[in-house]
Amino acid sequence: MIIRYALFEGEIHAGKEAAFRAYVKDRLVPLWTQFPGATEVRVLDGMERDEGAPVYAMALAIRYPDMETCNAALQSPVRFESREVTKGLLEMFTGRVHHHVFDANEYPVKAH
Repeated sequence: MIIRYALFEGEIHAGKEAAFRAYVKDRLVPLWTQFPGATEVRVLDGMERDEGAPVYAMALAIRYPDMETCNAALQSPVRFESREVTKGLLEMFTGRVHHHVFDANEYPVKAH
C-alpha cells in the first residue's frame, strides 16, 4: 500500500489556529475524501515535537492501494480543485508544503 503525505512545515499564524483547522475540516476534507482510489484520508494536527525539531503544523496522509492509483488521483479534477482551495489555507500559514510517498507495511501489535 502507498501513503502520500503532504507535510505542512511551518507555523499557523498566531490567533488563526481555530480558523485553520476549521478550514481544513469544512473546505478541504470534503475534497480530499473524493480523491479517486483513496482508501483512507487522515489529517494529523501538530501538537508536540522534540526540542530542535522542525515545526509541522499539519500532515495530510492519503492511502492508496498502489502507485498507479495514487498517480491517477493526482491527475483527477478534484485534486486540482483542492489545490485551488488550499490557497486560502496558505493565507493562514507561514512555511512550506512538501509531499512524500511511502510504501507502507503494517505489523500487528503484540498484546501486553
